[in-house]
Amino acid sequence: MNNEKIKILWADDEIDLLTPQVFFLEKKGYSITTVTNGHDVLSVLQEDPSYDVIFLDESMPGKTGLETLAALKAKGYLMPVVMVTKNEAENIMEEAIGSQIADYLIKPVNPNQLLLTIKKLIDNKRLVSEKNTQDYQIAFRQLFMDISDRPNFKSWVEIYKQLIHWELKMDQGTDPHIQDILQQQKQEANVEFSKFITNQYPGWFKNPAIAPILSHQLMLEKVFKHLKDKVPTVFVLLDNLRYDQWKVIEPIITERFVVEEEDYFYSILPTTTQYSRNAIFAGMLPSEIEKMYPDWWLNDNEEGGKNMKEPDLLAGQIKRYIRKELKFEYYKITNVAKGKQLLDNAHNLLQNDFTAIVYNFIDMLSHARTEMEVLKELASDENAYRSLTKSWFLHSPLWAALQKLSESPVQLIITTDHGTIRVQDPSRVVGDKETTANLRYKVGKNLSYDKKDVLEIRDPAQVGLPRPNLSSTFIFAKEKSYFLYPNNYGHFLNYYRNTFQHGGISLEEMICPVIRLRSKG
Repeated sequence: MNNEKIKILWADDEIDLLTPQVFFLEKKGYSITTVTNGHDVLSVLQEDPSYDVIFLDESMPGKTGLETLAALKAKGYLMPVVMVTKNEAENIMEEAIGSQIADYLIKPVNPNQLLLTIKKLIDNKRLVSEKNTQDYQIAFRQLFMDISDRPNFKSWVEIYKQLIHWELKMDQGTDPHIQDILQQQKQEANVEFSKFITNQYPGWFKNPAIAPILSHQLMLEKVFKHLKDKVPTVFVLLDNLRYDQWKVIEPIITERFVVEEEDYFYSILPTTTQYSRNAIFAGMLPSEIEKMYPDWWLNDNEEGGKNMKEPDLLAGQIKRYIRKELKFEYYKITNVAKGKQLLDNAHNLLQNDFTAIVYNFIDMLSHARTEMEVLKELASDENAYRSLTKSWFLHSPLWAALQKLSESPVQLIITTDHGTIRVQDPSRVVGDKETTANLRYKVGKNLSYDKKDVLEIRDPAQVGLPRPNLSSTFIFAKEKSYFLYPNNYGHFLNYYRNTFQHGGISLEEMICPVIRLRSKG
């Protein structure tokens, strides 16, 4: 925005004493209108509501600055208001800030302070965009080299975090061309990451010493080892929570909790609730669960709930790894009513040594987005998906319950079972009627597919997976691919494109956050 277009309305009963400051701003190209009282502010705006910024003196006779501010808000004026005052009294500042002033200045006002305030309020988006563009151009080259440099599993985590860091910064407003370049770089990273997983993943199960912490090791390595005497631990698993979604709810959570460690684990394949979350609570790979609890494990093609035994699996893992008696409870929240029950029961959780809470909202949002047109509009891309997650969390019974818990000494661990990716590239698969319906992975006997689009696992036992039939093969979609059958191909191509799915191979699905916090209370 050019300075000539920026109009400032300044109200001060001693405006004559501010002539040097007014002259300074006019020389910088700003248009300044001055008045001496709050009534005139409202009169001027009634004639011309197009002002960009208002400076209000707090101690004007008649209508004070705070009273004028209240009148402006009541009439629906949205331009930023800067309070200018001689009075540094705490209650005045608190009332002004509580009334949503954009900034405040203490007299005597320095001309450069005025200029800085105007630039911060009016030119902020442009300045942020220019700085982001400049900084990303430097970071782009380093990221390109990092992606090309045959990263290991630790390096991939850092690359992913850097990409998310820039994606979140771009949300604040950046040249769309630069945003496109970032998305292309993220896509290139996922192409290379898929190659890495294809080459390395089977080897992780042959030699765990070269592998990251995987789903079945999460509870032992990142939870049980950090349990504390006399301090209850609350473990919250937000189904489908991606690292970028964690970063947008982090500022909310850290109002009440302190982050002690932000870490990660890799979700096993398939990156779905049935496999990854059962592995987390059992402390075992799916093939081991099937062997130890044959009546509990259901394969994809079998009827029934696939995650019904999580409390029992958790109890078995606790019994194996924790020698002393541990008072624990497990909660699964799948609807608003259960969320409110959790809130009502929050203080009772403090009587447990360990409480596990599975919260399914984000997973429901992901699936509902596919089914409901209104959610497709609300979560049309990653930025909107993050925004919707943040809005939900802020107003959720879960956050209300965590705020209650934060009033006492408590350890909080937040994690997920897998992430999700917005799919865009259809890939044809042919299979028999026993083939699974998931869009990001398939398991079946007679699969036909494009090998370049998938990681194929012909011996599921090699990667800790059960084998429904002797000739069963698993295939996992890479990057932004999604599997479609030839039947009604065109319809489902458009129906599922740009929806958020999981089960396959991508940075977003496999690299999962695990955060350990303590309450400020």
